[in-house]
Amino acid sequence: MKQHAAVIIVAAGSGTRMGAAMPKQYLALAGTPILVRSIVPFTRCSFIGQIIVVVPADRIEQTTALLAENSLNGPAMSVVAGGRRRQDSVSCGLAAVADGIDIVLVHDGARPLVSPQLIERCYREVVASGAAIAAVPVKDTVKRGNAELHIAATVDRSSLWLAQTPQGARKHLLVDAFDRLADRDVTDEAALLEQAGTPVRLVHGEESNRKITGPEDLLLAESIMATQSSPLRIGHGYDAHRFSEGRRLVLGGVEIDYHLGLAGHSDADVVTHALCDALLGAMGLGDIGRHFPDTDPAFKDILSLNLLDWVMEAAASRRLELVNGDLTIVCQAPKLAPVIGHMRDMLAGHCRCTTDRINIKATTTERMGFTGRGEGICCHAVVLLQKLCR
Repeated sequence: MKQHAAVIIVAAGSGTRMGAAMPKQYLALAGTPILVRSIVPFTRCSFIGQIIVVVPADRIEQTTALLAENSLNGPAMSVVAGGRRRQDSVSCGLAAVADGIDIVLVHDGARPLVSPQLIERCYREVVASGAAIAAVPVKDTVKRGNAELHIAATVDRSSLWLAQTPQGARKHLLVDAFDRLADRDVTDEAALLEQAGTPVRLVHGEESNRKITGPEDLLLAESIMATQSSPLRIGHGYDAHRFSEGRRLVLGGVEIDYHLGLAGHSDADVVTHALCDALLGAMGLGDIGRHFPDTDPAFKDILSLNLLDWVMEAAASRRLELVNGDLTIVCQAPKLAPVIGHMRDMLAGHCRCTTDRINIKATTTERMGFTGRGEGICCHAVVLLQKLCR
C-alpha cells in the first residue's frame, strides 16, 4: 500500500512581473484560475493525503471560496498564510502537515500544467531516495557573460538541469533543513536540502510543466493546453420528418420543387437538423431539441440554417472548426441529384468551410420502410471537429 504524502502548494507571491491587478495565481487560464489548475492534478493522485495551499494572508478568504467553487474543499485541503520569502511560505505549509505523514512534496501555485504522472515519479523517488526534484536537461548552448555583455565562456551543458516542481523529501529532512538554515536565502527547497547535506535525486520533468511568470507564459500555456487536449471530436446526427401537404420542402437550406413538404415546428429541414445534431454531439451539447424546443413559439417556422448558425457560433466559441461532414439523405422521392451541389454550397457557407469539407449523398431503401413507402425523409450526419490553437 502506498504511503500517504502531503503537498504544499506555494502561492504566496505577488506576481509583479505579470503586471496584472491581482497575483498571477488567481488569473484565468482557459477559463479556470491558474491556482486551481495547479492543484487539480494532485487531487488525482491516490497517494496524496493532504493538500496545503499557502497564500498571502489577505487572500485566505478569497482562496478558500475559490477552492469551494471548484469543488476542491474538504478535510484534506487547507489554506494557510505564507511569509515574506518562498522558504518562509514553505515553512508555514510544513507546520500544517498532519502527524503521521512522512513524505512532503512542494509545488508552485503558478505551475498549472504538471501531470499526475510526473507527480507520481517524484513521489516514488522520494520514497526510494529521501529527496527528489523534477527537472529537465538544458538543451540550448549556455554562455557566461561579463559586465560588458561580452561572452566570457561557453558553459558545458551536459550536467546542467532546469529545476521544476514538484520537489519533495522525507518530512524530517525538510524540517531539519528549515530549522538549521532558516537564515539562508534560497530559491527552492532542493537548494536548502543541498546546503543541509541531503542528496537530492533528479527526476526527468516535462517541458510543458512551465511556471507562469509573465503574460507570454500565459499565452504559451494556453497553446500547450490546446495541443494536449483531444484535438478531434466526432459527432453523429439523425433526424426524420413525415411528408405533409401545404408545406415547402426545404433540404440543406435549399427549397425543392415538390408537391409535398415536411411537417415540423420549424421549416423541418431534416438535412440541416441532422447536421446540427451531429455538431452538437461532437461538442457534448445534447441535441437541437434541447436548445430549440418545438414548444417555443420563437422557433415557429424558423429557417433551420439560422439554427445552424447558432450551432457554429457555439463551435467557434470553443475554438472548434469543421474538418468535414458526411450526410446521407434517405428518401424514395423526390430525386435529389440535381440539387445536391446547391445544398453543399449552402451548408458549407453556414459551416464556415469550403465545399470540399461537406459531402452529401442521397439514397433509397428500395421501397422498404417509411421512406420507401414515401411517408417521409430521414438523414444521417457524421462530423469531425478539430480544436484550433491560438
